[in-house]
Amino acid sequence: MTRKTRVRFAPSPTGPLHMGGVRTALYNYLYAKQRGGDFIIRIEDTDSHRFVPGAEEYIIEALNWCGIIPDEGVDTDGKVVETPSERHPHAPYRQSQRRGIYRKYAEQLIANGYAYYAFDSSEALEKARAEAEASGQTFIYNQVTRMRMRNSLTLPEDEVRRLLEETSDWTVRFRMPTDTVVKMDDLIRGHIEVNTDTLDDKVLWKRADELPTYHLANIVDDHLMEISEVIRGEEWLPSLPLHYMLYKAFGWEDTMPRFAHLSLLLKPDGKGKLSKRDGDKLGFPVFPLKWVNAQGEVSRGYREDGYFPEAFVNLLAFLGWNPGDDREMFTMDELVKAFSLDRIVKSGARFNPEKARWYNKEYLRLKSDEELAELFVPILEEHGMKIVVSPGCAKAAGGEVNELGADLDKHIFTKGYVQNVISFTKERATFVKDFWTIASYIFISPEDFEKYGVKAGAAVEPQSNDPRRQADPRAKVYDDAATAPFLAKDVDKFWKPEVAEYVAKVASFVNEYAGEWSVPAFETALEDFIRGNEWPMGKVMNATRLALAGAASGLGIADIIVRIGKPETLSRIAYATATVARSHCDK
Repeated sequence: MTRKTRVRFAPSPTGPLHMGGVRTALYNYLYAKQRGGDFIIRIEDTDSHRFVPGAEEYIIEALNWCGIIPDEGVDTDGKVVETPSERHPHAPYRQSQRRGIYRKYAEQLIANGYAYYAFDSSEALEKARAEAEASGQTFIYNQVTRMRMRNSLTLPEDEVRRLLEETSDWTVRFRMPTDTVVKMDDLIRGHIEVNTDTLDDKVLWKRADELPTYHLANIVDDHLMEISEVIRGEEWLPSLPLHYMLYKAFGWEDTMPRFAHLSLLLKPDGKGKLSKRDGDKLGFPVFPLKWVNAQGEVSRGYREDGYFPEAFVNLLAFLGWNPGDDREMFTMDELVKAFSLDRIVKSGARFNPEKARWYNKEYLRLKSDEELAELFVPILEEHGMKIVVSPGCAKAAGGEVNELGADLDKHIFTKGYVQNVISFTKERATFVKDFWTIASYIFISPEDFEKYGVKAGAAVEPQSNDPRRQADPRAKVYDDAATAPFLAKDVDKFWKPEVAEYVAKVASFVNEYAGEWSVPAFETALEDFIRGNEWPMGKVMNATRLALAGAASGLGIADIIVRIGKPETLSRIAYATATVARSHCDK
């Protein structure tokens, strides 16, 4: 009889969900959906000392943002299910609410000789470790040392009963058999054999808080919840022999799930595991969502940094898996169809922050101008812009938009105007927030030149192996552009008296232009005008852009002029001419 595919993601609420954890959840989800099975969420909160308030809610919200939606364990309101129902038959799905289940199974192991009570105090265990270290050894609580310790294997029965009744610091330990070869099969790593003499007697249950350890809880819950495959991180591979032995001890070998252990996520340099601390230290997020700890320290999140969830998911999918061809972009449905454990690599997967940016840039390009405009509107509103549906709505708001859909004086714009800006800046952007950085001067006039001294998209981080691409402390975003000069340098370089005269004549040309008001037509006419006068094209264009945008670099002159219109163009050139002339006089 073929078992229904049932897999689980069982995070511990000990802090924010690391991107490695999201990858584990994603692989479980893809595996289940491909086979028409169930994807279950279970909260493993058995470590009461490490519990962090808000972590459980964070985990569920993060998975929801990624589109990794569970079939069981979490209700439609994003709450962990506590009461059994037809859809959630194994509730509660929070282990701390299942504590009554685990003691029964711990006692069963003791009754059958597979476990024992241990009464060793923390002081006694520390003393044993110190003595072992003093003799150049490592203390392991196992078949060699257990008979020297204080447990139900060494104490009289009446003493054991007394300690069970009168004390609360005892534990239940698994009785690892002597010189037994555990033969295991992993769906990714193949056949593995381990001798039990290398293993210790792990704690399974603690009387102090009446909670199991991970080892007992996950075995019992996976059995009761009919889990068919356990897909988890490589860090659990050393525990696999114990888990095999537990299934054997319970007599559940026939229903034991198949195991698959995923490779580690590595730092960008490939040296070591990508940790929760690496994000802030190395300058990129390692969490799906922003996290604020109890001390008020903020860790960046992919969502808040402006990444699309589909870009983040695609990035994670390729960290340790490949489809077997050159394709790099998949929808979630396409990932479901293509995913296979057979194509997961055994070695660690190096994380590349630039690849994350590449994915976001590609997904941004795939979105329509209308979609991006809707996402951009809140950013415009944060900067004091008012976005309306139509010219009529602009009037109702106290403005009068031109034929382009803009009232630059009152900062009122139609959605059509915003979409137009999106359409000609789309190829330059990596994030939606970049549209403001790239094209803010399409919405507001540059008045404070110092403020516009850094080119849109200047580097906020230095780039290796290129001395020209150093970090600019005043840059707001990071993209593929090298750090631009400050406006003062632009003025010194491009705004010469003779060039200023050319720009003034460009203004006259704009005022008198009567041709088609489109970028191609106006660009051709303007370039013909400059060439016809035998002016230096580059100098005139840079100086004109300086007047319009506040910096000599940026969007094309025709792109800017056509979008802001004649009156605004003439006003900016006049303002820049007067301001720059004054700055030269003040030197």
